[in-house]
Amino acid sequence: MAILWKGEPMSVRDVVERLRDELAYTTVMTTLDRLFKKGLLERQRAGNAYVYAAAMSQDQYHQALVEETITGLMKQSAGPVLTAFVDTAANLDEEHLERLEELIAQKRRSSGSETDGETD
Repeated sequence: MAILWKGEPMSVRDVVERLRDELAYTTVMTTLDRLFKKGLLERQRAGNAYVYAAAMSQDQYHQALVEETITGLMKQSAGPVLTAFVDTAANLDEEHLERLEELIAQKRRSSGSETDGETD
């Protein structure tokens, strides 16, 4: 994925060359096909071969991965997950904690505007 996130669409042969022959052609081909089937890559036919490209940016992938992981953990026990998340953000950098506060405020504003005018 890192190779495809860095540049333009590539064939299996292009990826193998970038890997400097660390993996067999068939291994790379199988891996790219599996990533395509999982929705992480897009592909188009170019002659007899496929050309692969990332279906999402690296940031989008990371967000989806974190959301999936956190959702599963939150369903089991939200309190410790939220505490750990805030503690980690605060310990990394004060700016992370401020950004988290901004994101929460934005989410509250957008959620509030969706429910304006509704009655119970």
